[in-house]
Amino acid sequence: MSEHERVYPSAAQNAVCEKYGMSVLPPEEMVAIAIESLGNTPIYGTRVRLPDGGNVSWFIHGGTHSAAIDFYQPVCIEHLPEMLPLVMKYLCLPTGAKFIIDTQGYEDVWMAE
Repeated sequence: MSEHERVYPSAAQNAVCEKYGMSVLPPEEMVAIAIESLGNTPIYGTRVRLPDGGNVSWFIHGGTHSAAIDFYQPVCIEHLPEMLPLVMKYLCLPTGAKFIIDTQGYEDVWMAE
């Protein structure tokens, strides 16, 4: 069992999924982060269906979204606790889940249409 598999899901991740009535789906080892947007709020996360041959299903950014082709960069999930600790408890939400959070405690989680 890899280090990644031993970590997910955590009690906090299970609790978020249970709170919103969603199944638990551990994340892949890579996520896409808009690094230039770190520090902006609110923080948005979207989990898409993993494309064939792909290794990223989570896309996370702060503040205003950009359609720029280089807006997101791939990041190993092991770096997230230092880079963006607020998102950790949402990473086991299933495909199609979205969240918005901020540093003041606001939280909204839903399934995309």
